[in-house]
Amino acid sequence: MPDTSRRRWRLARWLVGGVLGAALVLATVLVARTLMLKPQVMPVAAAPATPAVSVDVASAAARLGEAIRFQTVSHQNPAEDDRSQWLALHDWMARTYPAFHAAAHREAVGGDGLMWTWPGRNSALKPLILMAHQDVVPASPETLSEWTSPPFGGQVRDGFVWGRGAIDDKGSLVALLEAGEALAARGFQPERTVIIVSGHDEETRGQGAQAAAALLRQRGVRAWMVLDEGSAIIEDHPVTKGPAALIAVAEKGYVTLKVTARGDAGHSSAPPQGTAVSVLARTITAIEGRAWPLRYDGPSREGLRALAPHAPFMTRLFLANDWLFSGLLAKQISKNPAGAAGLHTTIAPTMLSGSPKENVLPQTASVWINYRIAPGSSVQAVLTRTRDAVKGLPVTVELDGPGREPSPVSSTKSDAYAYLTKAVGEVAPGVPVAPSLMIAASDSRYMTGVADSTFRFAPNRFAMADLGRVHGVNERISLDNLERNIRFYGRLMVGNDQNGKTS
Repeated sequence: MPDTSRRRWRLARWLVGGVLGAALVLATVLVARTLMLKPQVMPVAAAPATPAVSVDVASAAARLGEAIRFQTVSHQNPAEDDRSQWLALHDWMARTYPAFHAAAHREAVGGDGLMWTWPGRNSALKPLILMAHQDVVPASPETLSEWTSPPFGGQVRDGFVWGRGAIDDKGSLVALLEAGEALAARGFQPERTVIIVSGHDEETRGQGAQAAAALLRQRGVRAWMVLDEGSAIIEDHPVTKGPAALIAVAEKGYVTLKVTARGDAGHSSAPPQGTAVSVLARTITAIEGRAWPLRYDGPSREGLRALAPHAPFMTRLFLANDWLFSGLLAKQISKNPAGAAGLHTTIAPTMLSGSPKENVLPQTASVWINYRIAPGSSVQAVLTRTRDAVKGLPVTVELDGPGREPSPVSSTKSDAYAYLTKAVGEVAPGVPVAPSLMIAASDSRYMTGVADSTFRFAPNRFAMADLGRVHGVNERISLDNLERNIRFYGRLMVGNDQNGKTS
């Protein structure tokens, strides 16, 4: 063999050996990192193993059914709201939970919002704020035939309480009151002051929660923790292939932009080259063409890493080595719309306005686009990006309302998060707990600056398929979930007091 051929052969062998060696090293690193990935160990925080409250779930379910029958429906137009339903609900709560109302001071905030303050024995401890709203969304008339129980019937059957608000959010509100009543009835006084905030218009304007937050700031209250609705225990989580408790440590911001195109009005029989509607169509396409890139970071990444030790080996390998596979992970997660929403700011055209008649060319045509803003971005960034996307098109872009910035991200290293995970462990033993990002909105967003930490979670156990019942047809809560909520809130109220001591 000539010398040149030998050199080429040796070089080829060296290159192949190098590639195989590098591949072996990489494989070793990937596997080692996977095997080293262990469940997170939270800081020690005392949490009694014995239940904080005893629960008569059948009676509690009947009372939740009664609460559902009050049609506290928040409409987009507040003139359509029937205020008498809220006032009747308030009277019912005072009659139904007398011990709690005797122990806690109740006051109206922001109209028909309510705030209860249950003084603690130790004024040096920062208060605990628990939240649940009174109002519900309408039951659409066109879906009424699909409900197996009347949406405001509050029926208890087949192991469920049925009706609008059973999950969102009267289930939590009643569970809070049930826990407070059970504790107060035996003379218990919490060590840490407990404040319950219940907005009356969370589904629309949020004025009740805003007023409560303003009042707490005015009084100089700095809370240890705020807990509101927002996430749950998912029974069939795609990572663990089993249950996972997701505690939302942040929620996305919210803004709606109104984009208006102008054109020549006239008769549709002689349309110009481009109408206001056709310009608007190109505008929507241009805006959606500037979608925010997927980013595998923030609470979504932290949550997946927390769940990784509980995942099958191959899933664990990818999650443990996201320094290499972040792009692939983002692509895989984004196949699910909710998963994609956790990785970037979303764009959703929702409403259109144009001609009042099919044969009339409109002078203006508008689209309303709703954005849910990921942490790290802002209302101004959305406005700027949208205007950049439509440069050169004859349209205007303006804010439809002030918008809301993304919430701060609460730390998972805090004592409050540690205690919350302990409480979850008590009512859902063995279920892994992980942080998450709430892609919708809650009243807790107004508590920024009022508390050290803000979380969004209730210990309902839902299959993924059940999540469509929220704001949907056949909303219901199982008696098991109702009981779990009552025990959970009771634990949070009792705090570190091992025996729930009476005052």
